[in-house]
Amino acid sequence: MDTPEPAPRRSLLPWRLLSLLYDLWPALALWMLVASLFVAGYTLAGHGARENIAPFSALQWLLWLCCWIVTGLYATVSWRRGGQTLGMRPWRLHLRTREGGQPTRRAVWLRYLVGTLSLLAGGLGFWWSLVDRQRLTWHDRASGTWLQREAKK
Repeated sequence: MDTPEPAPRRSLLPWRLLSLLYDLWPALALWMLVASLFVAGYTLAGHGARENIAPFSALQWLLWLCCWIVTGLYATVSWRRGGQTLGMRPWRLHLRTREGGQPTRRAVWLRYLVGTLSLLAGGLGFWWSLVDRQRLTWHDRASGTWLQREAKK
């Protein structure tokens, strides 16, 4: 049985981008926390306090991976609990499944993964929503979810 797709609507691209900008702040705070743990561990492991983690070393790649995972936890837990991250709240954006329900863990992690790839491709998956007949992004389509903008109360 095919799942119904949301009806065509106005593009939410400006609100999506503003939401990402707002969500950069909690993400930066999480990255600083993760990085400080790495630096503390690096210093305790016998490296000098003035010595940095070498660029492009295995440890630096692990740091980036941990930052990506922590950001993913922030986003996916937020989407599963209330359907929105902190950055989505001011713009009244809510994440829904195509049936209107709460997305699964698999769906939100798939959304996060494809959204990351979209950003790495210069945001191409976001810009796609301008030409998509249902105004969906790559990560909307891949995860079976979509954003809905609530009316003002």
